[in-house]
Amino acid sequence: MERYKNLGGTSGVVCYEIAGDAITVEFQDGSAYLYNSMKPGLRAVQQMQQLASTGRGLNSFINTRVRKNYARKLR
Repeated sequence: MERYKNLGGTSGVVCYEIAGDAITVEFQDGSAYLYNSMKPGLRAVQQMQQLASTGRGLNSFINTRVRKNYARKLR
């Protein structure tokens, strides 16, 4: 997993891993979720991948657009 840059300074995201049409995101509380082309969909995952790479806005995007629409809770 790659450490999230957290340029905004207030993100709950700690790290992420991009793999093809999916992204795994780990949060400060230790939980980790898989998002893929099925849930929440390719467009959302592509946006999440871009935000993760940039290091800003990923937590907000998940909270406002994706919410609980993840493919699987990993922990």
